[in-house]
Amino acid sequence: MPIKTPVKRANPSAWLRVMRLALLLAIVAGGAITLLADDPEIALDIDEPWEDMRKRSTAKIASALPDTNWFRVPKSNARLRFIDPQYGFITPVAKFFTIGFDDDRTLNVRMSPQTEPLLLDDALKVLLDLQCQFVTKGWTNRFPEEYPLFADTPQWRERFRDQNKGGKTYWQAADRYRATLRMYRFKWSKRPEEERYLITLELFKP
Repeated sequence: MPIKTPVKRANPSAWLRVMRLALLLAIVAGGAITLLADDPEIALDIDEPWEDMRKRSTAKIASALPDTNWFRVPKSNARLRFIDPQYGFITPVAKFFTIGFDDDRTLNVRMSPQTEPLLLDDALKVLLDLQCQFVTKGWTNRFPEEYPLFADTPQWRERFRDQNKGGKTYWQAADRYRATLRMYRFKWSKRPEEERYLITLELFKP
């Protein structure tokens, strides 16, 4: 997948367009979802030195660029292991996975914790496992009335099947981190007759 030449302090709207395009290109390529001890992983904390993340991770990723706000993509499918001792969690292996940096420090994560669009039952397992990790580790739902917790219920399934709805939740870990978790229906060209779903996860500092 071609990557644009990095620019100094990239414009946020341009970043969003790049992320959307990268998501479509990466997920459509397909694969299988796994969570094994020897899976390649990116192990990081937000706002740590980039080289610390590279040395700790078993998935290969390029160096950051000085005086630049941009992102890198692991050189293989990889899972995320967020290493904060209190708020840490682990995702399944991802195909779409970007780690942002600002100068020489990690900035944020944008990923889809799967390697292909999933059937609803499989997607719900991934989504609810991540939500369970958040709740267990002390993350709080920022807007519980407007964006309630996900659940495997007929009401939620009906909402996910509606191509104009889907679902999302917003999370906060004290004043240290924020996360956004989304799931929505996705028309996959390889299996256009099936209901397939994408999950997206964003992780960043407030």
